[in-house]
Amino acid sequence: MRRPTSRTMKRRMMIAGAMMPMLTAGCVSVSAPDKPIVINLNISVTQEVVYRLDGEAKSLIQSNPGIF
Repeated sequence: MRRPTSRTMKRRMMIAGAMMPMLTAGCVSVSAPDKPIVINLNISVTQEVVYRLDGEAKSLIQSNPGIF
């Protein structure tokens, strides 16, 4: 028995590839759900701001409260 050539193998693969959608056509079905899709997003965002002032900047702000 002879080994198939690469050309023959390519043909067989192309034929098999062309037949695959026909074979799987009845297996896949897509339908819309009866009930609406509900997504509950319970998100809690907490932010903490930590600041440190340089000693000179702190004394400057305390001596001039209207600077800001």
